[in-house]
Amino acid sequence: MFKRVMIILLVFCFIYSLKVLAQPVPDGRRLREIVEDKYGDSILIGGTIGAWSFGTSTGTIMDREFNYVTPENDFKQWNIHPDNSSGWNWTQTDAWASHIVANDQILRMHCPIGPQCSQWAQNDSRTAAELDTLMCVFMREVCLRYNGVPGFVSLDVVNETVDGGSWHTNKPGTGWECPWYIIGQDTDPNQTPLYIKKAFEIADPLAPDMKLIFNHHEHPENTVSWNLIKETVIYLKDQGLRVDGIGWQAHVDVGWESETTLNALRDLIDWSHSNDLEFHVTEASVWLDGATQEDFEQQAVTYRAILDVLLEKRSTGKVGWNTWHIDDGHGWRNDEYPSLFDTDYEAKPAYYAIRAALEGEAGIEDFREDKSVAFKLYNNPNPFTSITSINFEIPRRSYVNLNIFDISGRELLTVFKGELEGGSHSVQWNPEDLSAGIYFCLMKTEGLVLRSQMIFVR
Repeated sequence: MFKRVMIILLVFCFIYSLKVLAQPVPDGRRLREIVEDKYGDSILIGGTIGAWSFGTSTGTIMDREFNYVTPENDFKQWNIHPDNSSGWNWTQTDAWASHIVANDQILRMHCPIGPQCSQWAQNDSRTAAELDTLMCVFMREVCLRYNGVPGFVSLDVVNETVDGGSWHTNKPGTGWECPWYIIGQDTDPNQTPLYIKKAFEIADPLAPDMKLIFNHHEHPENTVSWNLIKETVIYLKDQGLRVDGIGWQAHVDVGWESETTLNALRDLIDWSHSNDLEFHVTEASVWLDGATQEDFEQQAVTYRAILDVLLEKRSTGKVGWNTWHIDDGHGWRNDEYPSLFDTDYEAKPAYYAIRAALEGEAGIEDFREDKSVAFKLYNNPNPFTSITSINFEIPRRSYVNLNIFDISGRELLTVFKGELEGGSHSVQWNPEDLSAGIYFCLMKTEGLVLRSQMIFVR
């Protein structure tokens, strides 16, 4: 019995490994190769995922494309210190320490003091003195455990401290609130919450090998909020505390990239660099309402516009860009298709836009036009009565999916899935088990989706 179970497990593992290895790989150089070759230490290009992804297709993409990683939630207080006890959960965080060494990566610890805390810390019965102790213990333990660990290069110390131009405070119940606010406020003109100062007071001496980042979520054009953050950073530095960088969570809607918004981003980067601060886009994502080819192409324009500003500013100081999503099948708000890869792990136009920007290639408009001309899916002779040929062209070695759908939009089967050399190709399809009717072939490659209509008669 034991032998049978082991054989079944081995077969399952073999099939799973084939599935992971068979995922589509975009043509051209990997993002990490481009960065290592062209930029050195002037820019960081990375992605975000959790330890849950190790060994999956999502994790494979992460390690293949990025030499800079940010664990999404593994280092947050609610995961490391899930209850108010002496017990600590270091399982996922320690796994990261091993993982980045094996994959030649560097890591930003996203374990900020802010709203991302345990529910027990948000309990309304907590006193200021109790929260003070809990916050300080958490920051101290994290710094002591991971400072000096190979590959750990930066730390988000605080996050989302301001909301709408005012301090992010505690609220009744639990949710998106900052319970640490009740610890107290300083006597400076802005009455800076004490937890911000205390967090940097702990991180400064206990994490000397890591850059200390002040992270925030609002868009650069929200000047009231960012002015308060700027004043807070200057206040901390005047107190003799180390602040090494500013982070912006760039969760934006498609089409965000107006002249006004991009100039606001430039101004924020300029201010950071003029104050000897690195500037990092810590959570890049572009939200969509739909999933048409036009939507994906416009998403690529938005993604690239932000990265182009960072590349423009890297000559004045260090910059970083980190996507918060890998594929549209995993992560936060996937119903808005924010990722560089789709649910089949195929690169979307946004991926190619990011790569083109790093390679110094043409803008996304020219890039998109070239691709749409080069990839072709032809209509088969209609109507047809038995076997038909699906003919298409690709300009270079590419990963291609050919899927058959019925008229209601239901996917019926995959007639081809794999990598092909550039050129003309033909795939045979026999719908002998289907009834007469109208069917569609969808060809997916490099983020493009091409469609042909087929009329089957008996």
